[in-house]
Amino acid sequence: MIDFSIPEDTRLLVDTVRRFVETEVQPLEDEVERTATVPADVLAVTKAKAQKLGLYAMNMPADVGGGGLSCIEHCLVEEEFGKTSDALIRRVFGQVYPMLMACKGDQVARYLLPTVKGDKICAMAITEPGAGSDAASISTTAHLDGDAWVLNGTKHFISDGDIADYVILMALTDKDKRARGGITLFLVDRGTAGFKVARTQPMMGHRGYGHAELSFEDCRIPKHAVLGEVGGGFKLIMQSVLQIRLAHIGARAVGMAQRALEMMRKHAGERRQFGQPIGDFQMVQKLIADSAIEIFGVKMMVMNAAWDIDQGRDARDKVSMIKVAASEMQGRVVDRAIQVFGGMGFSKDLPLERMYRDARVTRIYDGTSEIHRMLVARSTIKNGLQL
Repeated sequence: MIDFSIPEDTRLLVDTVRRFVETEVQPLEDEVERTATVPADVLAVTKAKAQKLGLYAMNMPADVGGGGLSCIEHCLVEEEFGKTSDALIRRVFGQVYPMLMACKGDQVARYLLPTVKGDKICAMAITEPGAGSDAASISTTAHLDGDAWVLNGTKHFISDGDIADYVILMALTDKDKRARGGITLFLVDRGTAGFKVARTQPMMGHRGYGHAELSFEDCRIPKHAVLGEVGGGFKLIMQSVLQIRLAHIGARAVGMAQRALEMMRKHAGERRQFGQPIGDFQMVQKLIADSAIEIFGVKMMVMNAAWDIDQGRDARDKVSMIKVAASEMQGRVVDRAIQVFGGMGFSKDLPLERMYRDARVTRIYDGTSEIHRMLVARSTIKNGLQL
């Protein structure tokens, strides 16, 4: 039997995160949306408060300074993060990639620990103009020249690529093997000769942080700059991305949708038309009911997959299902909220129009809905539905 009971200390942690997001983070959203930046002075204070409460890099193990959370605990926390903007989540609570646990030797002190502490910002450089959902089709290359690796290629849509102190770069070290031992991860410092931020790409949503094009032209890095093992990059990415996908898309989608539903619920009781609250109208009730049903369903999917991961089980198929269900659910729920609010929902006076734009990309990044449907179909045809 799956036990979804939440220990008291976990409940206290989630409550702390919820209050912090509501009182310290959400009030910053309007300025971030208006200026497309997170004010440095305000950020320094808010981030310091989060760190003091132990709310920074909570996804990382405790022995390197992280929160040491189980997958279920991590998802419950990320659900609360989902109730604010992605830019503020990154800046206040940290975007620390779990593949950094593969750091070894002086990499630990140079990259892993300062990133967990919040002293350094890391960007993940995978996506290329010709390689999106099919990450193994990258064309960026790395070859050994004496005691140095030489990098050549272009990345784009790299979140935080414009400000990162270093990037985790995925490159081909064997064009014939590719995903089967021909892809390697490298730690590349900002300012390295041949490494340039070409431009920051303007986006429909997710304002407040950059999405950069990065170019590498005969960029030489030390032989020891490999993260993990030579040829082991694709496997390391796949091992790390499962919980990231579940938490950052699945759990955050639940959080965003919950915020939209709560706004709907309050408005339906307060807004009056034709002499009665609009919540008395069956069509409005349907919008609210459908949203509640879908949120509950996706949250149970997230908790089920998180439980499997905590038990050491293979949850790849479930996480692909959740990637589709969660990303599409949050778009529908926010759309319904805008409909309930009418013209005010379409205005910038409410956060719904930002949430609407921000939600749209989750059906695209980290594998499109179409790709994940294909993966689910292939697995189901081969093995049946594994629950």
